[in-house]
Amino acid sequence: MAMGKRKRERQAPMWVTTTELPTAASHPFYRRLNQLLREHGFDDFAEAQCARFYADPIGRPSVPPGIYFRSLLIGYFEGIDSERGIAWRAADSLALRDFLGVGLNEAPPDHSTISRTRRLIDLETHRAVFTWVLQCLSTAGLVKGKTIGIDATTLEANAALRSIVRRDTGEGYEEFLTRLAKVSGIGTPTRADLARLDRRRKKKGSNDEWTHPHDPDARITKMKDGRTHLAHKAEHAVDLETGAIVGVTVQGADQGDTTTIQQTLPEAADQLEAVAAVTDDVKVIEEVVADKGYHSRATVHDLETLEIRTYISEPDRGPQSWVDQQAERHAVYANRRRIRGHRGQRLLRRRGELLERPCAHLYESGALRRAHVRGHENLLKRLLVHAGAFNLGLWMRTLFGIGTPRTLQGRAVALGAVLSTLWSVVHEAVASIWDHRVSLGLLGRSSNDLVTYG
Repeated sequence: MAMGKRKRERQAPMWVTTTELPTAASHPFYRRLNQLLREHGFDDFAEAQCARFYADPIGRPSVPPGIYFRSLLIGYFEGIDSERGIAWRAADSLALRDFLGVGLNEAPPDHSTISRTRRLIDLETHRAVFTWVLQCLSTAGLVKGKTIGIDATTLEANAALRSIVRRDTGEGYEEFLTRLAKVSGIGTPTRADLARLDRRRKKKGSNDEWTHPHDPDARITKMKDGRTHLAHKAEHAVDLETGAIVGVTVQGADQGDTTTIQQTLPEAADQLEAVAAVTDDVKVIEEVVADKGYHSRATVHDLETLEIRTYISEPDRGPQSWVDQQAERHAVYANRRRIRGHRGQRLLRRRGELLERPCAHLYESGALRRAHVRGHENLLKRLLVHAGAFNLGLWMRTLFGIGTPRTLQGRAVALGAVLSTLWSVVHEAVASIWDHRVSLGLLGRSSNDLVTYG
């Protein structure tokens, strides 16, 4: 066989028949996911929800809503954080082209098209898509709604601390330090002078005094790794019986858990009510499980007033005064009895399992720990579809045994290891039997006998 040589200069043909184009190699996971979405009419639903944003008989047809939402699903399943990366990956992969429904003679949406479509379609439509996924999960018995766990995490904002400005004067941080240095008597301060002056200042990162000009929703806060950065706070409500995310909100990173739960819990209740309208066996929040950051007298009492049992870990605060707070004391003591019981301990352990897992999937393997969009509304749009993709993965895992396309890679390695182990065990058994027969003088041994017998 002669060696083939690559052409150094090649002129592309002007015309290519479509029958000569290679067909897209469908990924098994995306093929099954497309089958589920098609069976439940996802494209018809998305087009009906987005119809009001377009002038139907006028202008060039836009990107179909089904392709736009599938592009954001790719961001979760492939672990791509930015819309630019999603567009590049979709253009590069035949399997993702097939998932989007884009032929080889067509171009998938670029990052600017995805970004413009996100700004065009409002937040309520993205929330409706999340609700649609929840309703599909409820038909498979994956939404119960009785016991809800609440937890939050911080997301790094697409904004730099060095760009913050004063809320009152609009001057930058370095300009502010330079003015303070001149007031203190330093005529021409150096960077070392400014750093020394800044170290002596207290409460220098106050959100009441500083903001970012391009992302006012970002707040100065300490991240989980100890860094101080501009960030947002994402809070989730998870069904502790199935692991499905039933509510998600984005709020200021400087707000406490006892404040943000007042927005997340009603959001989860609204989602569950929408699901209960199509499925009879779904309940609407009878129990709430949370860590000690959510514990306060007012929170526990308000939830008891709503006839919701609480299983909230209580921090060690020492002796407390309950003057004129008999109702709050009753609620706190009842919560304390519940978390010390067997059911309470079991629910708190389950909270640690089923609430940490979505955070790892959404923000670590799903690559949304750092936001590439600005503003709570834009971030919540991405996060709603991201959480919907997590729920779709849960649905796929229940039906087909795999929840992400990368699961197949790990299964191939595991299958190879099992086959290798099985072969070694069989080979050792055959060798043992052969040696036993030789020792009894039933057979003679040659150099190829063992291999031939095996």
